[in-house]
Amino acid sequence: MAVLVEANSVIVKIDAIIERYGGGIDAFERCSPNATLCTDGDLARFGFMSPPEVDIYIQQLETMGLDFLLDGVPQDIVIVNQLDGPTTECNWIEVARIKYDEDQIVTAARMVGTASDSLWTPDGWQFEGSLSDKYVYLPQSEVNEVMNYLRTEGGVDTYRHRETGKLFYRGRTIPIDRH
Repeated sequence: MAVLVEANSVIVKIDAIIERYGGGIDAFERCSPNATLCTDGDLARFGFMSPPEVDIYIQQLETMGLDFLLDGVPQDIVIVNQLDGPTTECNWIEVARIKYDEDQIVTAARMVGTASDSLWTPDGWQFEGSLSDKYVYLPQSEVNEVMNYLRTEGGVDTYRHRETGKLFYRGRTIPIDRH
């Protein structure tokens, strides 16, 4: 089986959650930072629109007993970018672009050695309008160079592209400084 990867996905081994996350699976689910959780029984995944949110969430996971990197090697947690794959070399997951439907392609991750090609997505997820369908990536370092920040409402930052005037939206689940 596999989990959907969109934007910056934090992927956690289920076994590690059961063994070391304070309060186990129930506590892990109760502390969900957003509504992007999906799990295939081996891996749990949350997606984030910005790297600073990823960093904050990983710090929270570490305080609950999970290990991120040991000598630069992912232990219980790995970050997977929708376009570039794992941000650090990881020997326990496989990441690939797969067919979701006839002409729909998504990025997915699964535990090494898993044979099934079933894809698990967050509740209510649909391809149309998703980040897999329409994705614009702009490195954090370039946001302020090409975009004008307009406002934040309901956990969504709104920007206007300086050249085109087109509006862009970035969801936020963890309050952070936008600069």
